Amino acid sequence: MEDSEIKSFVKVWITIFSSLTYCYLVSKTIPKGFLKLFSVLPVISIFLYLPLYLSSPHLGGNTAFFIAWLANFKLLLLSFDRGPLYSNPSLSFINFISIACFPIKIKQKNPQTINTKSSLTYLNYAIKVILVALLLCVYDYKQYLHPNFILFLYCFHMYFMLEITLVIVAEMVQFLLGLELEPQFNEPYLSTSLQDFWGNRWNLMVTGILRSTIYEPIRPICTRIVGKRMGLAVAILVTFLVSGIMHELMFFYHSRTWPTWEVMWFFALHGLCLVAEIALKKSLSDKLQLHPLVSRPMVVGFVMATGLWLFWPQLLKSGVDERAIKEYVVLGEFAKALVKDTWVSVTGGGRGIDL
Repeated sequence: MEDSEIKSFVKVWITIFSSLTYCYLVSKTIPKGFLKLFSVLPVISIFLYLPLYLSSPHLGGNTAFFIAWLANFKLLLLSFDRGPLYSNPSLSFINFISIACFPIKIKQKNPQTINTKSSLTYLNYAIKVILVALLLCVYDYKQYLHPNFILFLYCFHMYFMLEITLVIVAEMVQFLLGLELEPQFNEPYLSTSLQDFWGNRWNLMVTGILRSTIYEPIRPICTRIVGKRMGLAVAILVTFLVSGIMHELMFFYHSRTWPTWEVMWFFALHGLCLVAEIALKKSLSDKLQLHPLVSRPMVVGFVMATGLWLFWPQLLKSGVDERAIKEYVVLGEFAKALVKDTWVSVTGGGRGIDL
């Protein structure tokens, strides 16, 4: 990772904070509707363009996810006085900026709720960090492993890193601002159905944004046109198609290659399968539901199999995985040098432990 990339990263985020300051003023002065929408459209356009200044899979990829997708959808909702940026009209400036540009959601206050974090939660995250480190060690022997097995490992790697990244961001915001935040994942490998996986367990920030921005506005319209049952199906399919388009955009930011639309087909397929699953559930009684020991492996297996088929190939063709692994190596060498320098300064230059 070059110094120029770090400088570009700083400039991009200064622009983001400046743009969101403007949006905060707009939210306080302009009433909801198309006038407010037109007022934030320039910022939405800027947020779509800014990730192109970054080429790092981690810095650029996370920035694209945070602002080109999540922040833009939050601003669209804000234009009509909806969404997390409007859920509390008295939202402070700092909280507005944090919620707008980071994948967090403030937990609603409830006097009966207690802090659910425990040592087991942190142990869970620690285990996932260790597993990522082990995966990086395995990648050193990629030439001896079957390509499909490498893709299989990538599925776990993506889940672990996405959850760890979102947790780190959430913990930093929570520590600095004293906010209690909603979790981002809910152990997706325990899903008993596609509806459970996409609706209740996988990347809940994205799920909530898509539900508020796409599903909830479209379903009533579709219901009036084609009826309740078909309206539900159309709303689900449109939501998954929008998710597919946004994932294609995220992949473009990562790879800078034009999409071949396998990722779009991945989400279209899951949307169709989810519609079929809901229809099947309604036609069967509760007594015919599969036991979790059967349904969980089926759901996880289906998600991973379709991911290996449609989700990963487009990303790997551009070599993003290799660039990401190189960044891990650079980060590891930096951490090792930092620990070594710290040890030397503490021991007064003694030989000590050879790091």
